[in-house]
Amino acid sequence: MDSLVLEYRDPLFGIIVFFALIFFISFITYSFSVYKERRARRDYRKLLRRFEIGKLKEEDYVHLYKTYNLPFDSIILLASTFVHKGNYNKAISVYLTLLEHVTDRVKKEELLELLGTTYFKGGFMQRSREIFLRILKFSPRNTKALKHLLIINEKLKEYKNASDIIDCLDEIGIETKKDKLFMKTLTIINDPLESYEKKSQKLYEIFKEDPLIQRLIAQFYLQFNKDFFWEHVNEFDFKKLVDIMWYLNFDDIDFEKVSKNIFLNELYNAKGYLKTLDHSDDFAFDILMSLNNHEHKIPATIDFEFICSSCKHIHPMFDTRCPHCHNILTFDVKHHLVKDLVERNQSLQ
Repeated sequence: MDSLVLEYRDPLFGIIVFFALIFFISFITYSFSVYKERRARRDYRKLLRRFEIGKLKEEDYVHLYKTYNLPFDSIILLASTFVHKGNYNKAISVYLTLLEHVTDRVKKEELLELLGTTYFKGGFMQRSREIFLRILKFSPRNTKALKHLLIINEKLKEYKNASDIIDCLDEIGIETKKDKLFMKTLTIINDPLESYEKKSQKLYEIFKEDPLIQRLIAQFYLQFNKDFFWEHVNEFDFKKLVDIMWYLNFDDIDFEKVSKNIFLNELYNAKGYLKTLDHSDDFAFDILMSLNNHEHKIPATIDFEFICSSCKHIHPMFDTRCPHCHNILTFDVKHHLVKDLVERNQSLQ
């Protein structure tokens, strides 16, 4: 009996028991944590499977953010998938739901920017403006908010507000020369009180100041003051207006002026309105002239595409602002030969 007591009191035995307990507790703790992690991963995979088939609900994003501590940037990346798919209403619902649970000021501002941008892409201009104005209340130098507000006011034809925003951008060091030129031109064109004659003269002064705006001014003249346009026809760079002149109605063309302009003379010979030239240095024009002189009419015409000099995206129609990068007056027009649309439509019947 004494020997057993002595054995039990042996310091080495106590140390062994101590480390055994530590090992046992550590093993239990580790096993439990592994179990929790596996369960969390299983639940997370279930959510991802739901996401893959497009069934992830708004509250699921909050669940991922709060329960599984999924990084905020990862949550935003998941939610932005709806924007890329064009499901703007779903994306808006997600951002609004997350806004109720995010308290960090930087993250909240980022969410508001995403919400405002998504409203903008979805065509909800008034709601988008409200969001960006809200951002400016606590972040008045937010460039993204200011630039979007500029475009929104421009689209809503509220040019005075747009000009005020340009002044704000100018004050914080953003280059605004093109914006000022563009907004000044739009303000004159859309002035309901000014006569077409006075508008024409004011626009001409702007055109002499910076030919960058020539497309807007040429379109205005051709619609409201054709005589003024043809009077100053040789001051325009028609290589940048080739689509406008190609689609111009026959009765709106001053062929006497055209005969004195090399580019327009070649263009309307290619179109078949004139028969004064046989060749052109422009490949497409040259081919069309040859086809026009062919015994049998061969259906061919010219089509146009517009390349943004800023982001290099190609668009089928002209826009004063690139829909992709939102820069103004950056479209370069390119023309190429295609099969005549009339003939193509007939072949499909």
